Order: sequence, then C-alpha cells, then structure tokens
Amino acid sequence: MPRPKICRRVCCEPGYRFFKPQGIPLDSLDRRDLGLDELEAIRLADALGLSQAEAARMMNISQPTFNRILACARHKLAECIVGGLAMRIVSPEKSNSVVDTSARIPASVVCAHRRRRHGR
Repeated sequence: MPRPKICRRVCCEPGYRFFKPQGIPLDSLDRRDLGLDELEAIRLADALGLSQAEAARMMNISQPTFNRILACARHKLAECIVGGLAMRIVSPEKSNSVVDTSARIPASVVCAHRRRRHGR
C-alpha cells in the first residue's frame, strides 16, 4: 500500500486551463497535462526566483520532492513548446496530488494571479 500524499500548498487556482499554439484547433493537437503542484513549482522557482529550499518550504514538501516536481514540470513545458503541443492544467484530483489552495502564502511572496484579479 503506498504512503499517503502530503498536502502540497499552492497559491491559487489559475484562471486558465489550456495553452496551445495559435491558429491550430485544440481538438487536432496532442496535449500534456500539468498538475497544479507542477505549475506552483514553476511559479516559485522560475517566475519568483526562489531557491529550491525556500520553495519546498512554501509548498510544505521536501526539497528532493520539489526538485522532482520541478524537473517533471520543466520537461512537460519543453515538450509543449518544442513539439507544438497543447498544455492542460489539471485539477488535483486528475493529477493524483493533494493541494491546499486555502493555505496562506506569506505577504513577501507576490502572487501574480491575485494581483491581476484584484487590480494590484
């Protein structure tokens, strides 16, 4: 029996679910699924420039787990960009992860989604 998954903190649910190459119908494209935890890892490490240790603490996971999530997310992003694939951001239930979006993220960390949504 596998170990239960640890709840992974995620800033917020994105207001979008798909990215695809322009001008190509979605139904004619292959796609890759990106979990909310993978999106959060990209946001913390690449968009905000946090160290892996800081980002892992914020997501309530170990640094090796964060490293694996980040590597997988970057691989999927590269596949989509290079191969012209669609990317779907999936809910925690579909990505086999447990995500706590209600967790308070420290004010020192800027969440672009919240800033856009509330006009800050």
